[in-house]
Amino acid sequence: MDCQAEAAEVDLTGEVCPMAFVRAKVHLDRLAPGQTLTLVLKGGDQIRSVPRSLRDEGHVIEAVERREDDRFALRVRKGD
Repeated sequence: MDCQAEAAEVDLTGEVCPMAFVRAKVHLDRLAPGQTLTLVLKGGDQIRSVPRSLRDEGHVIEAVERREDDRFALRVRKGD
């Protein structure tokens, strides 16, 4: 299996929950297991619920980095 270190970065800060999770899932579905995707999320509901929902789906949260303006970069590795 050919796993890329980083597949893409997707800004979901304009989405309202639960659509942020739905859009994240759509992007992850395009990847092969083991590939990573960075999601840019807002603080509050997005950063609380999206990582939890992705873990529940079997994906791995590799890193969370706080950015400016109450935004976060969430690196997710697609599960099997």
